[in-house]
Amino acid sequence: MSRIARRTIYWSPRLLCIALALFISVFALDVFSEHLPFWRMMLALAMHMVPTAVLVVLLAIAWRWPWVGGVAFVALGFYYMWMTRLHFPLQVYLAISGPAFLIGLLFLANWLWRNELKDSRA
Repeated sequence: MSRIARRTIYWSPRLLCIALALFISVFALDVFSEHLPFWRMMLALAMHMVPTAVLVVLLAIAWRWPWVGGVAFVALGFYYMWMTRLHFPLQVYLAISGPAFLIGLLFLANWLWRNELKDSRA
């Protein structure tokens, strides 16, 4: 496996997870249009940031144990589909569950090829 392939396989799930967390965080900004008192707005913002916090915690776990991250992100993709009961258009699931599935599969690839990827962490 080439050095570029090793680095890509190692870093892509981590960077994609950060990008997904930033994307999900954008949806929390709608609390500022509610015209709530300051402390209620902060509470609403904290509640809206829970999914981002879950992604960050999963990323921290997956960074150390890629197989756990792989399983967790695939499960997270299915959980979102189950939670919404597939009521949204396909584009919504491609934008939210799709990246979670991709991140999970890439973390599983990290785990399967862990011996070959050891040089790419630097």
